[in-house]
Amino acid sequence: MKKSFLIIFLVFGNLWQFSAQIAADSIVGELKLLNNSEVKAQRTSLQATFEEVQNTPDWKPYDANYENEPETAIWLKFELENRSNDTLPIYCFTAHDYAHVYQQAGTDFKTFRNGYLVPLHKRSNKREFYITELVLPPSQKSQVFIRVNSTRKIKNGNVALFTKAYYLEFANNYIESEKHSVAFMVFYILSLFTIFLFGVVFWLRTRHSLYAYYLAYIFFQLIFAFDSLRKTTLGVGNFFLYLSYPSGFLAEASQFLFIGFYVFFIIHLLEIKKYNQSLTKALTYFGWFCLLYGLTIFIYLIFWKDAAISSDITTTVRFIVLPLNLVMLIWIIYKVKHPLLKYFVVGHSFFFIGAVLASYVMITKSNHYPESIFNFPYAPIIIFQAGLLAEVFCFAFALGENIFLLQKEKETTSQNLITQLQKNQQLQENMRVELDRKINQKTEELIQLYSKIEKQKEEQLKNSFTQKLQEMEMLALRSQMNPHFLFNSLNSIKHLIMTSRNEDAVTYLDDFSTLLRSILYNSNREIISVEEELEIIKLYLSLEKNRMGDTFNYTIDVTSIEELSQFNIPPLLLQPFVENAIWHGLRPSQNPQKRLKITFDTSEVLTIILEDNGIGRKASSTENKMHKSMGMEITRERLALFNHSNETSIKLEIIDLESENKPLGTKVVLTYFYS
Repeated sequence: MKKSFLIIFLVFGNLWQFSAQIAADSIVGELKLLNNSEVKAQRTSLQATFEEVQNTPDWKPYDANYENEPETAIWLKFELENRSNDTLPIYCFTAHDYAHVYQQAGTDFKTFRNGYLVPLHKRSNKREFYITELVLPPSQKSQVFIRVNSTRKIKNGNVALFTKAYYLEFANNYIESEKHSVAFMVFYILSLFTIFLFGVVFWLRTRHSLYAYYLAYIFFQLIFAFDSLRKTTLGVGNFFLYLSYPSGFLAEASQFLFIGFYVFFIIHLLEIKKYNQSLTKALTYFGWFCLLYGLTIFIYLIFWKDAAISSDITTTVRFIVLPLNLVMLIWIIYKVKHPLLKYFVVGHSFFFIGAVLASYVMITKSNHYPESIFNFPYAPIIIFQAGLLAEVFCFAFALGENIFLLQKEKETTSQNLITQLQKNQQLQENMRVELDRKINQKTEELIQLYSKIEKQKEEQLKNSFTQKLQEMEMLALRSQMNPHFLFNSLNSIKHLIMTSRNEDAVTYLDDFSTLLRSILYNSNREIISVEEELEIIKLYLSLEKNRMGDTFNYTIDVTSIEELSQFNIPPLLLQPFVENAIWHGLRPSQNPQKRLKITFDTSEVLTIILEDNGIGRKASSTENKMHKSMGMEITRERLALFNHSNETSIKLEIIDLESENKPLGTKVVLTYFYS
């Protein structure tokens, strides 16, 4: 009988246990889920899905055996019942890195995601990472599953249910408890940012590596500060809330990176190379060790995310680095005698004390003891940041005094330079006076000597130039009339007389004699007007026209006869060009009409253009290989002498007229301009 009663009791007891639930409307304040008979639990791998866990039978009471392990997930299962007639909010507290809450809604489940390492934009609760609100409809039951896991070990009891009043009181107390710590962190960040901006200005102005190392030192402190701020409830400026990464990997890496740049900054600030090479090498190796360790731990935690090993490495490295810091401090004080050493000693002492205290608090966890003076939120971080901030202020003052020292040194150097320049100037003045005296003495002697030489040279040049001019005049006179022209002209007169064309012979003879008289008259003149030159050319062309017949035609275009009288040129300058055009260009040409056009253009300056349709210079030179035009060479010499002796000049340009590589004639351009 007793046995039957026991069996019935066990059966109904199990049924009652399975159908039991947590009455949400009966919760007062906080209900911890650990060791709660209504809560079941199981441990799974991180890859297990909600569907797999939901259907598994391996549920056991949630007790101390379910302590969080970094590589596993803890699942909790219970049922909430709202027996009231009002909609009831219940707040699920999960102080873990990752928390997924699944609440039954009909046949489906709503999913909520929160946690310290869950990026802000993926959280269900944007204000607190540890609270998930569950809304229970009136007079209904709702099954709830909770999945929690963290990258570090967390003690049991970090999952609970809060009423709304308790949640608000808890959140308010949490924010109130950390407000002073958060205020200091914000002050630390703003101070670093302000000093960083000043450092940027100094670096942009000087481009000195000292300020570059200082900026890197401040920059990685800012990374460390923002990473520390991520753990707080502050929302404004808490940029790292949007990132998901293993806890502490940026903090550890950034600390050693800014220590590495700090070491290089000290080497340059105190100019340690001037005092001790061995100390410089030791500090350089130490700085590179910190930088390489910071990068290594950063990469290691990104890919392997083993927080336990990271914690062991961090502790070991600190036991190495902190004594080395003390050794370096003593060594620098002993060897370096720089004016800014006092700032380094004070600043580094603050840093060292802060680092030692922070490490002590972190290792001993004394911040968790109520009686400890370090019993305040984020105590290790605040202590370390306080030491860093004091150090940063010391070095800010050091940089300010460094600028003052550099300015003072610059002023001293400038003053010494000015004094030396004044001495040099006085010495130069004395030397100049003495040199001037000697130069004046020598100059007087040289002037007397060179005046005789210059007069002799001047006389020689004058005589040479006069002789050259006379020779050119004689050559010009000889070349002004081609002997062939004279011979042909006399033959033409003889032919006219023999053919009884006496009147034509008389006219031809008058023109010929007028031309010869003009040539003889002008040969003794240095310059004549262009108008007079035009008259001579007209006589010459009329004789050539009479001799060559109707196959030869010429035209003379003049803009203004009166203006031609204002321009002077060497006498008979144009005749050799006209003669060349007729004898070497037009005479050998097969054109039925042989034309020569002469233009006197005075629209701007005087421009004389002679253009013929002869065979061109290339063909003419081929036919007259044995002929050398002395008239053209003499004309060029006469132009050079004219340009040298007068304020005005004449530019000569000879152009070959061609079309598709076929010669069309020659153009001669003489341009009159003022030098």
